[in-house]
Amino acid sequence: MSTDEQFMKRCLSLAMNGLGKTYPNPLVGCVVVKNAEIIGEGWHRKAGLAHAEVDALEHLTPGNVAKGATVYVNLEPCSHFGRTPPCSDRLIAEGVSKVVICNTDPNPLVAGRGIERLRRAGIEVVTGILETEGRLVNRRFFHFHEQQRPYIIAKWAESADGYIGGGESQIQISDNIHRRKVHRWRSEEAAIMVGANTVRTDNPQLTVRDWTGNNPLRIVVDRKGSLPKNARVFNDEAPTLILSEKTINDVDHLCFDMSDWSWLEKLMTELYKKNVQSILLEGGSQLLEAFYKAGLIDEVRRYINNNLYLKDGIKAPLIK
Repeated sequence: MSTDEQFMKRCLSLAMNGLGKTYPNPLVGCVVVKNAEIIGEGWHRKAGLAHAEVDALEHLTPGNVAKGATVYVNLEPCSHFGRTPPCSDRLIAEGVSKVVICNTDPNPLVAGRGIERLRRAGIEVVTGILETEGRLVNRRFFHFHEQQRPYIIAKWAESADGYIGGGESQIQISDNIHRRKVHRWRSEEAAIMVGANTVRTDNPQLTVRDWTGNNPLRIVVDRKGSLPKNARVFNDEAPTLILSEKTINDVDHLCFDMSDWSWLEKLMTELYKKNVQSILLEGGSQLLEAFYKAGLIDEVRRYINNNLYLKDGIKAPLIK
C-alpha cells in the first residue's frame, strides 16, 4: 500500500464516524500531512456543521500550520455556498500545497468545480486514490445522484426453515443482539419502508430505540388507506409518509395507480424529488419480492435464526 493510500484509508475510517448523522451530506474524512506525519484530522460530524476539511484544519496539533501541507480527503472539496462556505476556498486561504482526493463529487453543485478551483490557485491535485473503497463508503450518496433514486437495502429475519412470520400472529425471530443492530441500521438510513400487513400484524413504531441516532422517515404502503389512525406508525416520534391508491385526509401521502407493481418506478421518482437518499426496506415478503423483481434492491441484509423452526407461516422472500 502506497503512502497516499495509507493516508486515504485513514480518511475513509474518519468519514465513517459520521454515518447516520450527516444526511443529506456525504461521509467525508480528512487528514493534514506534513513531513509524512499527520498534523491534523477531522470529519464531517453533522449536517450544518463544519465539513471535514475545515474540521481537520481546526484541529491541527499545537504549533503546526497548514501552509505547505498536503491535505487528504475522500471527496472533492466543495466549491459552493451551502450551510457552510466553500472548503476549496479555505484550503486556498490556508496555503496548502497539495490536495489528494479519493472521489470526485457527483453532486451537480460540485462535480469537478472544487478541483478546478484548487488547480487555478496553483495547488497540485491528485485524484482516484482508493476510488472503489470511497464509492463503497458513500454508496448511498453516489447512487442517489447518479441513478436519481434512493439506495435500497432489503432487510429481513427468517427462521431456520425459511419463514419470516407466523401469519396473523406476531413472532419474534431476531435475538436481542440482532434487534439492536437493526435499530442501528435504521439510524443510518433516510427512510424505512414496510407494507400495511406488517403494520396490522406487528404494530411497529419503526423508530430508533435500542441505539442512539436519528429516526428515519417512515414509509408505509397502505393501498386502501385503511390503517387505523391509532397505529404506532402515526405517533409523533418520526414523520410518516403513506403510499396509497386514494386520498387520505390529515396524513402526508402520495397516490399511485397500484393495479400492478409498475408504480414502484414512479415512487422512486417522487422520493428522489423529496431528497430521500436511502431506504431500509423491512417487508413484508410481497413488498420485498416486488422491489426485487423491479430491479430496485441494491443491498441485502438477511438474518437467519438457526435455533427457530416455525414449520408454517409467511415464507421468506426469494431474493438472492
